[in-house]
Amino acid sequence: MTSNSDAARLLGTRIREERQRFAINQMELAELAGLHFTNLGKIERGQANPSLHTILRIAGALNLNPAVLIDGMTPDMLPDRPHKVTVADLIRARENGGTA
Repeated sequence: MTSNSDAARLLGTRIREERQRFAINQMELAELAGLHFTNLGKIERGQANPSLHTILRIAGALNLNPAVLIDGMTPDMLPDRPHKVTVADLIRARENGGTA
């Protein structure tokens, strides 16, 4: 599945920068993370939406806290977000006798 969201591009950029900081190639990082190098390439290009397990594997291989990879990301960075209402909006609406 092609992602091409701002979040996917930012994640991929962060992973690529960390990989390059260690001067290793995609095949080496993929091997360390237990992934196929073509999948890692798609992630780095922002063309894939990796699972939580995959993000954790990559972070572990980079000896990195996974929070670093997603720091500052927001739901607004996702395409076609189904709801812009948050739980705070819902509670406020309920307290005011309406709906969100």
